[in-house]
Amino acid sequence: MRILIAGATGAVGRLLVPMLLDAGHHVTGLSRTPAGAERVRRQGAEALQADVFDAESLRRVMTNTAPDVVIHQLTALSDADGEATDRLRREGTRHLVDAARSAGVGRIVAQSIAWAYMPGEGPAEESVPLDIGAARPRGAMVDGIQALERTASELESAVALRYGILYGPGTWYAPGGAVAAALAGDPSARLLAYLEADRSVTSFVHVADAARAAVAALDWPSGPVNIVDDEPAQGREWLPVLATALGVPLPEPTAGRLDWARGASNSLARSRGWRPEHRTWREGFAAQAGPTRPLG
Repeated sequence: MRILIAGATGAVGRLLVPMLLDAGHHVTGLSRTPAGAERVRRQGAEALQADVFDAESLRRVMTNTAPDVVIHQLTALSDADGEATDRLRREGTRHLVDAARSAGVGRIVAQSIAWAYMPGEGPAEESVPLDIGAARPRGAMVDGIQALERTASELESAVALRYGILYGPGTWYAPGGAVAAALAGDPSARLLAYLEADRSVTSFVHVADAARAAVAALDWPSGPVNIVDDEPAQGREWLPVLATALGVPLPEPTAGRLDWARGASNSLARSRGWRPEHRTWREGFAAQAGPTRPLG
């Protein structure tokens, strides 16, 4: 299968490229920078330098590569830039889908998130509506996710992978990453994550499991699928475990809870054969090793 990856050098993309190559696919990775394109080539894939905000050049790239599937893993979260990520979800997805249609590509697998659901009790399944109308800044994020998923669904086949909070190499939650700096009290640590040891519930997924899900989703039917581990947990449970693994001070527990922070169920993904190798953040946090590498 010919696969074009937008976001091939991100935390998920850099793991996804070799997985797809090992599975026998022909892979082309997009990067905004020459250094990023060279990184993709060193992994054994083809690489092209392209800007997803340049609709015309993206259309030419799509026509020339003629992929069977587009995998959309674009974010700006390496820079903790929520506004840029929202723009990528709206405008970047729009340009990817338009270019795909112009080249006769009918399938897309896109990165979404599993914490945009409406408030409620218990882990959310995919049938729960998105939290449209939420106050900003959350509302802008949810709007971006809605735009991404709606735009992707214009293609004949579109799978939206609603990832839990990503941890592992190349993420904020790795040793030496932004979360460690924030928990250690670094005032310059720019962060979008919610870090309170309260009763708010979070679902996590290791980046390697997220990449495996993207490979598996090449054959899945259209629609959203939660990609999370087996143990949604309150902040007062997971945050001390993470702090210990990172070697930073333990946060004080609090009693509050964000009503939308409910976690997500992975039942649908499991019914399709996907299983997280890191079944719970408890083992995954402890297994993290090595410093975070810069994304690009």
